[in-house]
Amino acid sequence: MNIREIGVKYKDYMIEMRRHFHQNPEPSLHEFETSKRIKEELDKLNIPYESVAGTGVIATITGGKPGKTVMLRADIDALEVQEENDVEYKSCRDGVMHACGHDGHASSLLGAAHILNEVKDELNGNVKLVFQPAEEIAAGAKKVMEESNLAEVCDACFGIHLWADIPAGKINIEPGPRMASAGIFSIDIKGKSGHGSAPHQTVDAVVVGSAIIMNLQTVVSRMTDPLDTLVVTVGKFDAGTRFNVISGSARLDGTTRCFTKEVLEKSPKEIEKMARLTAEAYGATIEFSHYDATIPVINDPEITEIVANSAEKLYGNESLVSFEKITGGEDFSYFMEGIPGAFGFVGIGNSEKGANFPHHHEKFNMDEDALEVAANLYAQFAVDFLNDN
Repeated sequence: MNIREIGVKYKDYMIEMRRHFHQNPEPSLHEFETSKRIKEELDKLNIPYESVAGTGVIATITGGKPGKTVMLRADIDALEVQEENDVEYKSCRDGVMHACGHDGHASSLLGAAHILNEVKDELNGNVKLVFQPAEEIAAGAKKVMEESNLAEVCDACFGIHLWADIPAGKINIEPGPRMASAGIFSIDIKGKSGHGSAPHQTVDAVVVGSAIIMNLQTVVSRMTDPLDTLVVTVGKFDAGTRFNVISGSARLDGTTRCFTKEVLEKSPKEIEKMARLTAEAYGATIEFSHYDATIPVINDPEITEIVANSAEKLYGNESLVSFEKITGGEDFSYFMEGIPGAFGFVGIGNSEKGANFPHHHEKFNMDEDALEVAANLYAQFAVDFLNDN
């Protein structure tokens, strides 16, 4: 079977679907119309499916011969961003936009559904198509795994992110860490308020918070192996009520990013310890909270090799490009926790088509020619994994 020859038939369909999703974006856990449209498209193909995680969809393509089961995933949620693109398919929903490419992910996986449905009699095994909600709030993958039997039935999983920093049509797939964990922490500081003219009568929570922010950087520079990546960012500092009142309370909200499970486990403990000891030095106390929104995306070497071979089969070795791992988070990692898998990037960047803005930007857009590449890669990997194993 020639996946590329089959895929070209669905290019216009995928562009049409992408523009429909782009024009009708829905935020995390509210992807009701998106989910409904995906189901309608699957119904046209007579591909059975089930609902999961509220607005998620798991479809199953049953091969003509027995074998293993492979999972392909696309996320479907949009962002709370006001679109500024002047295009005919501009978002119709005020303050909501597909500013990260999930509209392209959903349409590419629907394209792969068409391709795989055509060749299903030649498949040695089954394909699970997962249309996942709520990736942007790192809640969807966990819910899908909790509410399904994917971990029990799937032998491999593969996800694609369309990526603006890679030229359109190029493919990146590499083993090992590819995207970082995303930890979220809060530090509530309790000091003692008072008049701005009498600081000796107070415990200034603003000063304590400032000292904590500065000292937290030593968690990176002095408590973490310099060969391991760790980012500690305090993005929000709330304190005070007016210019001449010393605040007795403050709150710091921040995030951590890393690529290893060892650093993931250790860093929150070090952050809490540093914050607590710093506060004590000033006579204050803290309350600390932390949770892991995502864990690192770490590609399985064997699955990665199959994906790379599939890409070469489709577009030749010149289609593969090297790309440094990313400190952004991705909850596809929770699928990979229970299923051997790989996560790849397909380029959508093309300045000539205005596709030269970063993800989450109000003018984010994509070279839609890349949708065909992504769909073909989804399908070719599924075929190769099932029929070569």
